[in-house]
Amino acid sequence: MPRSQSFTRFRLPRFGFPLLILIALTTSGLVADELPKPVKTPLSAALQPFVDRSTLAGAVVLVADESGVLAVEAVGYADVAGKVPMKTDSMFWIASQSKPITAVALMILVDEKKVGLDDTVAKYLPELGNLWVVAERDKEHMLLKRPTRAVTVRDLLNHTSGMPYRSAAEEPTLDALSLKAAVKSYAMTPLETEPGTKYQYSNAGINTAARIVEVVSGVSYEKFLDERLFGPLGMTDTTFWPSAEQVKRLAKAYKPGKDGKGLVEFKIEQLQYPLSEKANRYPMPAGGLFSTAKDVGQFCRMLLGNGTLDGKRILSPEAVAEMSKRQTPASVKESYGLGFSVGGGTFGHGGALSTNMTIDPKRGQVSVWLIQHAGFPKDGDVDGAKAQDAFRKVKLGRPDAGK
Repeated sequence: MPRSQSFTRFRLPRFGFPLLILIALTTSGLVADELPKPVKTPLSAALQPFVDRSTLAGAVVLVADESGVLAVEAVGYADVAGKVPMKTDSMFWIASQSKPITAVALMILVDEKKVGLDDTVAKYLPELGNLWVVAERDKEHMLLKRPTRAVTVRDLLNHTSGMPYRSAAEEPTLDALSLKAAVKSYAMTPLETEPGTKYQYSNAGINTAARIVEVVSGVSYEKFLDERLFGPLGMTDTTFWPSAEQVKRLAKAYKPGKDGKGLVEFKIEQLQYPLSEKANRYPMPAGGLFSTAKDVGQFCRMLLGNGTLDGKRILSPEAVAEMSKRQTPASVKESYGLGFSVGGGTFGHGGALSTNMTIDPKRGQVSVWLIQHAGFPKDGDVDGAKAQDAFRKVKLGRPDAGK
């Protein structure tokens, strides 16, 4: 009788099925240390070399279409020193990926005709109705003048408001002021440029947009997000204040080591600790959110679905179209929509620690790239910054696509 059939009549009243599996593997010549290793997927095969070279600590990547998730994978470590593996539910500080989330919140009110994109900001926030703009500046003096026109809601969302990156009152961290207090500090800070004329990436502008959400809706910004966006989309792990359990899942942040070799762990300086503390940490709409690949994927799939996810409508198709088209003047090089970078038929946004998300309507897919790196070192001729390019080159689709 062939060896593979020699165990078929064994009776195991005391030990049961697990022992039968062991006997089967042993009699067929496959002892434990000879078991086949898990087959590498295209995504893990593309990214693992960067982990092996210590140019990438770890990553969670997700690819999805309107029907659902095509792939979600984790590679490397959430904690290199502790050898804690990255998991698909690892938490990340998504930083400026918070901006398009804020833009969507405001566009919900635009859809409801409660806010107009071309309304002046002062209509909703009178304290911003008396702004100045810098006319001349040197090391010792600053000459101010009145702007030629008022800042509009549209200006806030496409970074042409002229507002600075942040006010002096927001030093040293970005989460030390309530939105009401932050806007008061912006009222005392002159515009850097004439509204609508130049692109100036501005946390202050996005935070101001979030304050409009609070004033118009009558609820706190974070409550509005929970009730109108995160709850309906099932984004259960997206928050400004990660819980103790979520902090345990938080991937640590890394930057290049000496001479660009290896990775060095560092603390996120833009935020106050402990991260779970609500008493002294305020929501920072321009860059304060923490999230997971699943949650970010849900957000992106809603946009891919023209404002709808799994039958739940968040935005109108017209709102998504407005957000995803270029809104910056032709005179500036930056191509930005409303809360999103746009170009090449796609739209999306990145974060300070090299996170990213892309919505590609033409391909009918979204991609989410979550890591925690302040920069990438170089290892020979391999640049760690190319890890995301390697991820993007992997083509995934459903077997029945195109049929």
